[in-house]
Amino acid sequence: MPSGEDRPEPDAAQPSESASRESPIGEPVIRRDVAGEDAARFDPSNAASLAEAADVVRRFAENTAGGTDNVYMLRGAAACAALVRGEGSYKAAAKRAGGEASISFIRKWARVHDLPRSVRRYVALGRIPPTAAKHIARVAGEARFLLAWAVLDHGLTVREVRAAASRVNEGTSVETALAEVDVELGRLEVSLPTDTYRRLRRQAALRDDDPETVITEALAAYLDE
Repeated sequence: MPSGEDRPEPDAAQPSESASRESPIGEPVIRRDVAGEDAARFDPSNAASLAEAADVVRRFAENTAGGTDNVYMLRGAAACAALVRGEGSYKAAAKRAGGEASISFIRKWARVHDLPRSVRRYVALGRIPPTAAKHIARVAGEARFLLAWAVLDHGLTVREVRAAASRVNEGTSVETALAEVDVELGRLEVSLPTDTYRRLRRQAALRDDDPETVITEALAAYLDE
């Protein structure tokens, strides 16, 4: 059994959306209607599939496995995750892949593969850069979602995501870490149809409340259904 730093890290449990996998590794990273192509499947229990994963990881580390698009990177991440699980440790995975595939490289990309599907979807769509996803994957729990949504809503740079992730891992709350890069977590700008806007304002006035409270309560009720 692997021990210490080389032991594969378990998926971070999410209270509302688990990052754990029920499907085979890399099946598919993102489906055809989102990314335009399916990712290869990697089965860590199958010798031929594991050999393919090792080849993909080696070429991915050398940036010669194909294009440099986001789906290609997610396929490389899936191969890293499969190789780690098949070999039992990051060290053994790096040795099997060879070339420039280091322990650190494989660890970072395997973590990206273990991000929740809702986050990986935006990586495939190009809304979240893969390099930012690597830093999002460094944190656990709900912080992963909050960092990802901050990238979407506030256009965080990779450097800002890295700084926020580091602060979270030092024990800072994600709200504080994002505030340090001038992000007010939870702040959104929305455009409403005229009729919806009129009804919202009327309801807020009748309740002697503000529209934000009405929207928050309505969304909470809808999401809890």
